[in-house]
Amino acid sequence: MSPGIIGTLVLIFIVLFVACIIFLAKLNGYVDSLKTKQIEKKKLAFNEELLALEESDIDQILDKRKKALKYKLSGTELGSQEKIVDEKGLVNRVSHEPENPMFDEKKKTPLSIETPERLKKIIIYYLGAAVCWLVFGTLVGQYVGMKFIWPEMDNLSWLSFGRLRPVHTNAVFWGWASLAMIGLGYFVIARTSNTIIHSYAIAWRAWILINLTVLLGTISLMSGINNGGGEYREYIWPVMLLFAIGLVITFWNFYRTVASRKISDIYVSNWYILAALIWTTVLAIIGYLPFFQNGLGETIIQGYYMHQGVGMWFMTFTLGLVYYYLPSALNKPIYSYSLGVLAFWTQMLFYTMIGTHHFVFSPLPWWLQTTAIVFSAGMFIPVVAGTTNFLMTMKGSWSHISKSYVLPFFLVGVIFYFVGSTQGSFQAFRFTNYVWHFTDFNVAHSHMTMYGIITFILWACFYTILPKLTGKEPPQVFVGAHFWLAFIGLFAYMISLMAGGTYKGLSWIDGNAFLESVILMKPYWVWRAIGGSLMFISHLVFAYNFYYMVRKRKPILTLDAPILERVNN
Repeated sequence: MSPGIIGTLVLIFIVLFVACIIFLAKLNGYVDSLKTKQIEKKKLAFNEELLALEESDIDQILDKRKKALKYKLSGTELGSQEKIVDEKGLVNRVSHEPENPMFDEKKKTPLSIETPERLKKIIIYYLGAAVCWLVFGTLVGQYVGMKFIWPEMDNLSWLSFGRLRPVHTNAVFWGWASLAMIGLGYFVIARTSNTIIHSYAIAWRAWILINLTVLLGTISLMSGINNGGGEYREYIWPVMLLFAIGLVITFWNFYRTVASRKISDIYVSNWYILAALIWTTVLAIIGYLPFFQNGLGETIIQGYYMHQGVGMWFMTFTLGLVYYYLPSALNKPIYSYSLGVLAFWTQMLFYTMIGTHHFVFSPLPWWLQTTAIVFSAGMFIPVVAGTTNFLMTMKGSWSHISKSYVLPFFLVGVIFYFVGSTQGSFQAFRFTNYVWHFTDFNVAHSHMTMYGIITFILWACFYTILPKLTGKEPPQVFVGAHFWLAFIGLFAYMISLMAGGTYKGLSWIDGNAFLESVILMKPYWVWRAIGGSLMFISHLVFAYNFYYMVRKRKPILTLDAPILERVNN
């Protein structure tokens, strides 16, 4: 069996192992809470009984307590028929407020953060728009997934699979993930630079441009107006131009904010965030310029654009967010600044040349395919460096798993960062590419990365910062429901398509008719729909949690921009 396939199986078991750890930690926390509640209940009952006693009766009880210190078991206590009385004072705590048995209450975080009100508004509006596009984009994805089981659901051209699939991917790419990253990035840029945002007006203009891009792009795609077969660049160039302008002015805003920082160092998060904006601006230009857009030249550009979009925009920007929000959530510094720098520069080096591994065995030059495979293997370096850095930062804070869902979101995102990225490198090898290419396995891989890594980490950042900005903690029963529905849904989605995609590839290798591979995929598409349904329900729960956190904000300490500027000076 190929090392790539063996490695993929090992990686899947790693995800399952982590899920078991999180579940057992939650279960252990629940059992401990039950014990604590029983002790609290008995103590409260004793205290209430004590208040009703006369002074002489209290003296008598205290005397019994003193004698209990010298008490020793005789060995016959368990066989008695006497009434149970805690005469020895063994119980010390009770509670009259038993909580939900499935979800632990999260410890309240300090809510007083000196953040300008205008910055809060920008962050909330960016995140709010992102949530709306997440619900819309995944609703479309849910509908498309159901078409695999019921292809006769409709006969309208604007609801056809070929039009709705790019609506789904572009809405969650440019609407959900991009707006969420930029919104979260504004807080990181200002906080780590100890200064105010260069221009709030620019931030609002970029918000309008990006939302307008997704809106116009969705309408054009459903109308049959698109950029051809280029995956993730189906928006026509006038629409994508709006997004590119939004990126350029956002970069300028971030850059000017960092340039006017009140501290000497540039924190590593800002390296990742600014690099992501630079690379994506270059990517959008190269991907849409008409040069080399014919024949094999277009194929190379497509591989470059598709993989760079995921790796140099979403992955790079999100890693920058992790370097701030993970230590902030744990109230401790990042484990190693040097590992962060190593991961940054190796990511910049290796990720730029791996796009052609999507076209192994194609008419492209063999040396170019080999270069992509070698650079894909080189991605082990930044992935291992980053994963080690994040896990070592979490070291000593594992008790947070049973107390809060913020760390589980981060943990799942980090584990999928290792698993998804490593599996992608394995998939670049020639044999695994031969089996899995053009099959449903690639859909599983894309969701493992864009959903398991990017989306889970963005959710963790949401739950880390919003309560501090708004003074509202979401109900943990809903945060827990969000986590488990999303995780179980993703796992079912991912495993079913991995298994089905492998069978499909082997069927093609055996020379079977294409129709046979379609028939054998039917049960796996059912599980795809089930997993997708759980994921979509989790998004509705998440949308409610977001609404709960931002509605009717409690008044907390806020410094207006002029005051903050005087304080910093």
